[in-house]
Amino acid sequence: MYARITVLEWKMGQKHEGMEEMLQLLRDRIVPTAKLQQGFKGFLGLLDRREGKAMAITLWEMETDLQASEVSGYYRAQLAELVPLSDLYTTPPYREVYEVIVQE
Repeated sequence: MYARITVLEWKMGQKHEGMEEMLQLLRDRIVPTAKLQQGFKGFLGLLDRREGKAMAITLWEMETDLQASEVSGYYRAQLAELVPLSDLYTTPPYREVYEVIVQE
């Protein structure tokens, strides 16, 4: 199994602006679309309200499923959903990919 972690960081002084909109967007559009992708196994949303940092973790059955979600344009389209909030970020969202070695 593989995990893609997408990280968002808010500018100081704007930590709470846009967070509720982002959470609503995750619940209403991003997660339902993720569920339609081949090999999708789960979604975790993590939020540190004090530090203004959020992480979206998607789990994929195989590395090829994760890669296909990027090659197909799916991942890029999901990032585009976050563009209206981009003035609030310190940097553009970034991603990391890991192999899941323990899951319980």
